[in-house]
Amino acid sequence: MVFDSENQSIVHVGQVGDSSLGGISSMKEPLIKEQQNSENYSVLAAIPPFIFPALGTFLFGYEIGATSCATVSIKSPTLSGVSWYNLSSVDVGIITSGSLYGALIGSIVAFSVADIIGRRRGLITAAFLYLVGAIVTASAPVFSVLIIGRVMYGIGVGLTMHAAPMYIAETAPSQIRGRMISLKEFSTVLGMVGGYGNGSLWITVVSGWRYMYATVIPIPVIMAIGMCWLPASPRWLLLRSLQGKGDVESLQDEAIKSLRRLRGSVVVDSAAEQVDEILAELSSVGEDKEATIGELFQGKCLKALTIAGGLVLFQQITGQPSVLYYAPSILQTAGFSAATDATRISILLGLLKLVMTGVAIVVIDKLGRRPLLLGGVSGMVISLFLLGSYYIFYDNVPAVAVAALQIYVGCYQLSFGPISWLMMSEIFPLKLRGRGISIAVLVNFGTNALVTFAFSPMKELLGAGVLFCGFGVICVVSLFFIYFIVPETKGLTLEEIEAKCL
Repeated sequence: MVFDSENQSIVHVGQVGDSSLGGISSMKEPLIKEQQNSENYSVLAAIPPFIFPALGTFLFGYEIGATSCATVSIKSPTLSGVSWYNLSSVDVGIITSGSLYGALIGSIVAFSVADIIGRRRGLITAAFLYLVGAIVTASAPVFSVLIIGRVMYGIGVGLTMHAAPMYIAETAPSQIRGRMISLKEFSTVLGMVGGYGNGSLWITVVSGWRYMYATVIPIPVIMAIGMCWLPASPRWLLLRSLQGKGDVESLQDEAIKSLRRLRGSVVVDSAAEQVDEILAELSSVGEDKEATIGELFQGKCLKALTIAGGLVLFQQITGQPSVLYYAPSILQTAGFSAATDATRISILLGLLKLVMTGVAIVVIDKLGRRPLLLGGVSGMVISLFLLGSYYIFYDNVPAVAVAALQIYVGCYQLSFGPISWLMMSEIFPLKLRGRGISIAVLVNFGTNALVTFAFSPMKELLGAGVLFCGFGVICVVSLFFIYFIVPETKGLTLEEIEAKCL
C-alpha cells in the first residue's frame, strides 16, 4: 500500500505559508514545501521503525503492571517461595522504585552518549539491559540481587524513553509523525495491561513473582534483532556529517540508503533529492554547529525546559506512580482482600487506561493540547479528593475507591499521559532537542522514583486519605501551571512552535 501526499501537502503548506508563518522568510517556504511534497511512503515500510522501538516502551509498561502484582506475591508467607518475604515498607518502596533509579542512570548516560552512539544503538543497548535485568530479577536468590536486576532493567528503561521517541520522530513520515509518537504511550499502556494480566495468572502460584518477570524475556530479544535489522536514523547520520563527525560522503550515502528502507520502494529515485533537502534545511537552522550545554539554560531552550520539565514533574508528583504500582495494594485496603480480586480489578483499570489513551490519540489533533490537559487534570483533582475522602469517611463502601481510581486513570490518560511526552518531543529547538529531552526524562524518572519510594512509608505515616488529598492539592497547582505556562501547539510545525511558543 502506498500513500501519496503530494497534492494534500501543497495545499497544507500553502495555507501555512499564507496565514501562519508570518515572519519566516519566503526563502525558507519553498524549501519546506518541496520537502513536504516529496514525502511519499509505503505503509508497510513505515511500520517496523515504529514497532521495534515501541517494544521498548511496551517493556517499560509491562514492568509497571508486573511489579504491582509481584509486590503482593513476594510479601506472601505462603506464596513468595523465599525466606525473606517479611519486607518492610521501605523494602517494598525499594523494589517498586528500583527500576526507576536505574532509569535515572540511563537518562544520565543518554545525555552523555546518545548523540554519539545514535538512537538505534541506544535502543539495541536498552534491549540487552532489559534481557539481563529480567533474567537477574526472575532468578534472584536474595533481596539484594533482586534489586540489582531491577536497576539493570531500569537503565534499559531510561535509554529507551530517550531514544525511542527520537528514533520514531526522525524516521516517521511527517504526515504520521505526531500519531506515531502518541502511539508510543499506547504501547506503554498495552504493556501495563499485559503486566497486570500476566500477574493475575501467577498471583496464586508459589514463586509466582519470578514467572511474572521471566515471561517477558523473549521480547527484548525480538527488540534487539529488530533494531539490528533497522537502519540508523537518516537525520542523525546527516547531523554527524554536517558536524564533521565522520566521512561526510559515506554518511550521506548511508542516509540515502536508510531513507529508501524507511520509506519503501516509492522513494528509490527521489531519496537522494530528499537527503539534499534535509541537509539544506539543517544548515539553514544552524545544525552544522554543535550546541553547547550552556545553551540549554538560555533563551528559547530555557523556556522549553520549563514547559517540558514542568509537565513531567507534575505528571509524577500528582500521584501517578503510586496509583500504577500500588493499585492492587490500594484495592486490597479498599475491601478487595483477596489478591486475585485486587489484581483482576487492576486489569480492568489497565484496560480503561488503554481505551482512554486511544481516545486521546484520536482527538489530540482536533481539540488541542491545552483543553485536554485542563479538562483531564481537573478530573484528576476530583478523583484524588474522592479517593482521599473514601479512606477518611467512606471506608465501608469499596465502590467509591474503585470509581475514584477509574476516574483518575481515565483523566490521566486524556491529559498528562500522552501529552507530556508529545510536547516534550516537539517543544525543544531542533539543535538542542536531544539533550533537552534527556534532561526532561531525567526529571521524569527522578520524581517518579521519589514518589514511588515515598508512597508506602508516607501512607503509614500520614494515612492514605491525607496522602491522596495531598496529591489533589498538587494537582490544583498543576492546573495553574498549565493555564499560565503551557502553550497550544496544535496544528503548528516544529518551526512555528519555536517561533510562536518560545
